[in-house]
Amino acid sequence: LIHFGMHGTVEWLPGSPLGNTGLSWSDVLLGPLPNVYLYAANNPSESIIAKRRGYGTIVSHNVPPYGRAGLYKQLSILRDLIADVRADPGSVHNLKDAIAGNVEAAGLQADCPLRAGVETSAEETAAAEDEEFLAWCERLHGYLQTLENRLFSEGLHVLGAAPSSSQVAQYLGAYYGDSLPQEAVDVLAEGRGVDAARLALEAAWKQPAALPAVSAAPAVQQAAPDPLQLLQEAEDIRALLLRNREELSGMLRALDGAWVPPEAGGDLLRDGPGVLPTGRNIHALDPYRMPGPAAEARGAQAAAAILDAHRAANAGAYPETVAINLWGLDAIKTKGESVAMVLHMVGARPVKEGTGRIARYELIPLSEMNGRPRVDCLCNMSGIFRDAFQNVVELLDDLFARAAAADEPEHMNYIAKHARALQQQGITAGASSRLFSNPAGDYGSMVNERVGAGNWENSAELGDTWAARNAFSYGKGGERGVARPEVLQSLLGSCERVVQEIDSVEYGLTDIQEYYANTGALVAAAKNARKGKAVGCRCAFQLVARLLCAVCCCCMQGAGAGRNVLQA
Repeated sequence: LIHFGMHGTVEWLPGSPLGNTGLSWSDVLLGPLPNVYLYAANNPSESIIAKRRGYGTIVSHNVPPYGRAGLYKQLSILRDLIADVRADPGSVHNLKDAIAGNVEAAGLQADCPLRAGVETSAEETAAAEDEEFLAWCERLHGYLQTLENRLFSEGLHVLGAAPSSSQVAQYLGAYYGDSLPQEAVDVLAEGRGVDAARLALEAAWKQPAALPAVSAAPAVQQAAPDPLQLLQEAEDIRALLLRNREELSGMLRALDGAWVPPEAGGDLLRDGPGVLPTGRNIHALDPYRMPGPAAEARGAQAAAAILDAHRAANAGAYPETVAINLWGLDAIKTKGESVAMVLHMVGARPVKEGTGRIARYELIPLSEMNGRPRVDCLCNMSGIFRDAFQNVVELLDDLFARAAAADEPEHMNYIAKHARALQQQGITAGASSRLFSNPAGDYGSMVNERVGAGNWENSAELGDTWAARNAFSYGKGGERGVARPEVLQSLLGSCERVVQEIDSVEYGLTDIQEYYANTGALVAAAKNARKGKAVGCRCAFQLVARLLCAVCCCCMQGAGAGRNVLQA
């Protein structure tokens, strides 16, 4: 059997989540039949399920080259108007109406408002004082630059085909960004070599012929990478990209019953050239080291930005509960940044044993948290995260249990506050449960199926569907899919913000149905529990060891096709 592209159906059918039995549907359907599975190299998380439950021999393929989003229609007009204002601030009075009108026509009022937390019409915006309006134009300028330079996957990948020189230039241009001039990238992409690229680099930067070597200055002065090293690395990446042809030879090896060489899965922009060449049997990471040190720092940075944004919009108040989506896809690719977000919200840090593996997550004393409280977290786990990272699930469950039992004032520990409230209602079992997912051995919120069938009238119904499918608690001991709908509803009732990490330029909010079927439906479920009160939603866009942005996604009201799918 050849599965041509991710992902098929067989590995998602009912059965044992961690090891097939004779009663698992995938085992019944496949039997002894070899399963050669062509899979995108940037999705190691779901490929694990294909191996574990579908007996797949993975052969990876590359992703399409990267393009820049650019601007169009009102956005390009708006960019030109703002450029005129920045060039001549004295002209702002004459351009206010045009700028405010184009912002309204493009629907950017919520993404980049004149005043934080305040809705203003185009007429009210145009009436603002010149100084305030000019400051707003600067923010709009930065926002439009971010949109214009946003990367995305362009076109389709051809299995076993080496990229053209223009496609190699797209890969390298996206990977290096401003670190290498496009002139040097183009020379390398055309195969003219490092020496010719060096000449192009010198011409672009107007540098003398002799570029300094790394060893020519003390190490403390080497903040920027050596240009010659970048050129050589880029040449190496080009050679690896040209080995896309090995995708076909990998398929033939698998069909011949031969060994397919392994390689780490991931994408070039985030994980570097170590994910190349393709045509390999990809694998993931060590779950006992999650989050990694860099992921811990990036996740904490994202969580801090989310809390700061919430406080700015709510008169300095912290959210009592934040819902964070824990997905296997981004957890593997980011080495656990979403887990690090949870740790920062709660006020906790990893404790490692002698081997470097994480033994527990310990609570940070309140005295070290700069006066902020422990924020409660509702962790919505994908089926892949639930099954692949059982050790992390148990560590998080242990953390929440200790936070709920901590002898701390309720205004400084919302986890304890909410657990005590449940206990006062007679709900003692599972009062500290915070990790919810689908029933054991099952996958999906069923929201996308309902949307596809068209049997829904409003987003509240989709929120109810999500809540019914995700009311199952996981953790230590026997906490393996225990139905705790009352605990889930209590957490949804105090949930003020939903967080979804987007880890790669290759997937956007409108590319994958799971964003509306889980994130959007989670927002709808929280609104149901909060009797219609607003629920904020933030998407943390992470890429290549730096936080690019945390864009407010205006509440994602509803979660359906054609009816308020994602209001962003």
